[in-house]
Amino acid sequence: MNQYFFKALFFLLPLVTSGQSILINSKAQQFITVLGVAQDGGYPQAGCTEEFCMRHWRGEENKRHVVSLGLTDHQSKQNWLFEATPDFTYQLQKLQETSGLTNLSGIFLTHAHMGHYAGLLNLGREAQGSSGVVVYVLPKMKQFLEHNAPWSQLVALGNIELVLIEPDKPIQLSPAIQVTPMLVPHRDEFSETVGFIIQSSERSALFIPDIDKWPLWDRDILAEVDRADFALIDATFYGAKELPHRDMSEVPHPFVSETVELFRTSSTLLRNKIMFIHMNHTNPILFNGPERNELIKLGFDVADEGEIISLNNEL
Repeated sequence: MNQYFFKALFFLLPLVTSGQSILINSKAQQFITVLGVAQDGGYPQAGCTEEFCMRHWRGEENKRHVVSLGLTDHQSKQNWLFEATPDFTYQLQKLQETSGLTNLSGIFLTHAHMGHYAGLLNLGREAQGSSGVVVYVLPKMKQFLEHNAPWSQLVALGNIELVLIEPDKPIQLSPAIQVTPMLVPHRDEFSETVGFIIQSSERSALFIPDIDKWPLWDRDILAEVDRADFALIDATFYGAKELPHRDMSEVPHPFVSETVELFRTSSTLLRNKIMFIHMNHTNPILFNGPERNELIKLGFDVADEGEIISLNNEL
């Protein structure tokens, strides 16, 4: 665990996940909460009878929720979600418990793959029946939600309010918080795909849960990590042989092993900024074991649900 992440400091509300009690530092006015770490299908995935899935059903492994972040600004008394996942109900509750704030000021979506927007249905007539929840989207995502049921009903009934954002144009959420979308290459069947820079006046976090391969990006991932204070990046698959019964070229992601090689000769400080997230249920770093331990020895980190990332300098 590097200097930017903390799991047990004093004051405010406890968050209990995966058997841990997380306490928030009373001095952290702006912070990120890790609300999910798994790939779109979560852990365990439906129909999985492999030993690593059966360990959950035997009560030996905790469920891992689909990748999501919560963002809290106590100065303006606001909460935001990054991604509306199939685990939306649980994640909204945990965000509100952790922050001590019951509101939801908006939702940022990265793209139109099932794990990242399906949770919007919880805001609709059949469930919460919300009114005007702000959802930040890029143009193709906006068009997709407006013209395809059941999402279009959320728009028509005013359950959600789509707010158009632009690549590389910062959104000022509060005096202390700014979010900037950045396009990344991915399987864009229904929408474009973005990552986000989440920035306070003191620290910034890079969030890229999905990307095809680092060399396909028109930016240098090493430089982007260097500019941020910490980076939560795509770790869907550990290596090339992880899905023996599927063509992995159909679901391209940077393998963890590739990312490690890319950063292997970089400084310890740079490696310390990286927190792997969005792990497929087959990825061994989702669990405690030699692969995860090796990453930590090399200076990397792996996201844990309930982890708090301070956006303030004083811890």
